[in-house]
Amino acid sequence: MNAEKRLEIFRRFRDANPHPTTELEYTTPFELLIAVILSAQATDVSVNKATRKLYPVANTPDAICELGVEGLTEYIRTIGLYRTKAKNVIETCRLLMERHGGEVPRTREALEALPGVGRKTANVVLNTAFGEATIAVDTHIFRVSNRTGIAPGKNVDEVERKLLKAVPAEFRHDAHHWLILHGRYTCIARKPQCWNCIIADLCEYRDKTPLPEKDI
Repeated sequence: MNAEKRLEIFRRFRDANPHPTTELEYTTPFELLIAVILSAQATDVSVNKATRKLYPVANTPDAICELGVEGLTEYIRTIGLYRTKAKNVIETCRLLMERHGGEVPRTREALEALPGVGRKTANVVLNTAFGEATIAVDTHIFRVSNRTGIAPGKNVDEVERKLLKAVPAEFRHDAHHWLILHGRYTCIARKPQCWNCIIADLCEYRDKTPLPEKDI
């Protein structure tokens, strides 16, 4: 895909959604960090349902630590992998208090040193909480980048590197949100809604899906 196509793709994304953001509900960087940790292999909807009950009770590192693993588990047991996540969140909260004065660190190295925080989670926090032009590649972004031809790659690290080079600078901060929303609601995994896609004429996917017969 050439630079002109990429530029037009992101112009259209911006025109359609000028101020994209995460669908995870949060009010502080700490709440965002915990929500992103909980969202691994889970839906934002399921995480939001849990944090709506958790955060009014405990939304700081010390408050969540006071719950303990078992206490936290009661709030997040509807989320996949909740036992492992509960342990990671409690340990993360302990380290935030011990190493960072209870604040969420603003460097990738410090974030990735926290249990349950990998590169993708660190990128989300750096981008959404602190305004850095990072791109967190999840399954949706990986699929969209490869399917459309925007930034094809064999793994998430390769796709991230290519996106950071290919996405025009003026769109880089919001690219993560546009791509994930596009993959979540339009360029879906099994049968992309090409007939309802604002970039269909620019996308280089060869097997575009037609309008379903029942909707014609």
